[in-house]
Amino acid sequence: MQNAQEFFRGVQENVGDVIVGKEEVIEHLLIALLCEGHVLLEDVPGVGKTMMARALSVSLGVDFRRLQCTPDLLPSDITGTSIFNQETRQFQFIAGPAFTHILLADEINRATPRTQAALLECMGEQQITADGVTRPLPRPFMVIATQNPVEYEGTFPLPEAQLDRFLFKLNLGYLSDTEEGEMLVNLGHRHPIETLDAVVDGHNLPELAEQIWQVTVADSIRDYIVGLVQATRSHSDLALGASPRGSLALYRGAQARAALRGREFALPDDVQALAPLALPHRCIVRSDAALRGRTAEQIISELLEETTLDLGDTTEEWSGAPAVEEEA
Repeated sequence: MQNAQEFFRGVQENVGDVIVGKEEVIEHLLIALLCEGHVLLEDVPGVGKTMMARALSVSLGVDFRRLQCTPDLLPSDITGTSIFNQETRQFQFIAGPAFTHILLADEINRATPRTQAALLECMGEQQITADGVTRPLPRPFMVIATQNPVEYEGTFPLPEAQLDRFLFKLNLGYLSDTEEGEMLVNLGHRHPIETLDAVVDGHNLPELAEQIWQVTVADSIRDYIVGLVQATRSHSDLALGASPRGSLALYRGAQARAALRGREFALPDDVQALAPLALPHRCIVRSDAALRGRTAEQIISELLEETTLDLGDTTEEWSGAPAVEEEA
């Protein structure tokens, strides 16, 4: 999986020139890219959500479109519309911003439910149906959506069906003192994004995505994923557990994380590292539990401690992992 590892290092370093101190978040974005998934960035304003999406697209050398979501945004403003061409005397389809490689849906929860629903088909099936015609989207295709978890006035919470289509839900968080000082130095003159260049060919992502299916996932780890997801469906504090998409997100994400770290096999550590990103937004906490201060993140953390990993006879499939991790 050397190709994926080299790809990861080049992009991480390049994006790191613009976004300081967020190497782990960048890695998770790249994992989502290799899984051909989508990411929801939820955090307070000003922490670099939009700039990270821009830096990622520039580093990959792929098309990037930004969609500012507002209550008056229409579904056709995303998917496209047909207009009557006076010269040809026929209707002509004008593609919307969704026909791109990386689509940034900024403040997605400010769009109405009808407009949010326009993203369901393209996120789930990588295609758009308009005027009775289904058109495929280019590959790679990724939606990076942002939302502010503090300000709720004039917003429309994403329904479960929409949240379930996001592979990961990420938080950037504030910078440390040292990192914030470094950011001020970097922004003291010209913004780094203005001089950023592509370091890899992002059009090769579909081929890399197919390669990660070759990463070995031992039966014990697969059973561990299933057991963890099943535990969310029977938890007394959860009204809704994680969907089968949650299981697939963990399985495919573990393969991608292993590939980015130069391994040809997944580890339990891969599952444990990605579960807090792939499962909480797919769960709904019961109202009585929420009143007690319980959150989906807390419950997933507890389930990670409680769910056991049955090694069985498959230990040899990933027994050499620690040494490989140290070399990487």
